[in-house]
Amino acid sequence: MSFLDTSELNGTFLGRVWRPEVSGPAVVTLRDGQVIDITAKSAPTVRDICEMNDPAAYVSAAAGTSLGTLEEIASATPGDLSTTHFLAPCDLQSVKACGVTFASSMVERVIEEQAAGDPQKAEEIRGRVGSAIGESLRNIKAGSEEAARVKQVLIAEGLWSQYLEVGIGPDAEVFSKAQVLSSMGPGADVGLHPISKWNNPEPEVVLAVSSKGRIVGATLGNDVNLRDVEGRSALLLSKAKDNNASCSIGPMFRLFDATFSIDDVREAELDMRVEGPDGFVLDGHSSMREISRDPEDLVRQTVGRHHQYPDGIVLFLGTLFAPTKDRDVPGEGFTHKLGDVVTISAPGFGRLTNTVRLSTECPEWTFGISHLMRNLAQRELI
Repeated sequence: MSFLDTSELNGTFLGRVWRPEVSGPAVVTLRDGQVIDITAKSAPTVRDICEMNDPAAYVSAAAGTSLGTLEEIASATPGDLSTTHFLAPCDLQSVKACGVTFASSMVERVIEEQAAGDPQKAEEIRGRVGSAIGESLRNIKAGSEEAARVKQVLIAEGLWSQYLEVGIGPDAEVFSKAQVLSSMGPGADVGLHPISKWNNPEPEVVLAVSSKGRIVGATLGNDVNLRDVEGRSALLLSKAKDNNASCSIGPMFRLFDATFSIDDVREAELDMRVEGPDGFVLDGHSSMREISRDPEDLVRQTVGRHHQYPDGIVLFLGTLFAPTKDRDVPGEGFTHKLGDVVTISAPGFGRLTNTVRLSTECPEWTFGISHLMRNLAQRELI
């Protein structure tokens, strides 16, 4: 099954597939429903194309070879090294993520902190904290004088939190989500650390950003999150976020061209569905119109004279989605079950579908930067 509708195929798409005949990845685009291998010595990686002055123009004109139809390759089993299948579209870019960029998720982070990772306490705190700060923060511009005044009021009420600091203060929360080349692609399994008992998907827009801080395209992502681990202490953020198979990106980057721009990112409407093996269904929505920091501002806070990324970055922009629907126990909200199928979609971006497993049951990540470099050298691409 395809992860793009016919109406979306007019865009300029850039991604990666595994090619068993070369025991490595290939850079691909889509043309007339075909997956086209455009890997070249002048641009052997997605990173190289994102560094160009006009990535979309290069991809549109690049010579290539058809590997099969989108339908065929999208239906292949991810992780099966004997078949051509899609990978996450990024390769050498650092994988960064922004947190607490929406008012509703900001409130949920405060609740996690107040509950210290205990879902049984969350419902009572949700009512108390939500009534005090919920909708009042929605239209506040982060870092503004009005935000500073709200901060003082909340401090006086004993409700100030480190999550509110990064939510409406001058500095955004930006963290490292995953290691280079470790992200999962469309159709793959995603992993939960086995210590977690309270966790959730996070549907987000993910930007492709060059080393100069120029946004060249966007796709979808699932910032798999361990709510109990992060709720115990913000110092456990890395343990809550970066585990085997815990980051999913895809299906492909849609590059900025005449049909797609940063304004389409700002207007994106994301839908998410979780379908459980127990028959449970959860629908969620995240509207980029409600983000409290502009995507370009988030990029500026990440890349600049203060911090360089020679191979560029991919940047998760945060989520509005707050998983409060009860699944098993009234008042405890949502948590994953193994076998959950998570589908994130947005018009113009396609669909990203993954199945939830334990990180310890997902295939180990073994193809790192050194392996990619050796593979490209063997193919005489570098």
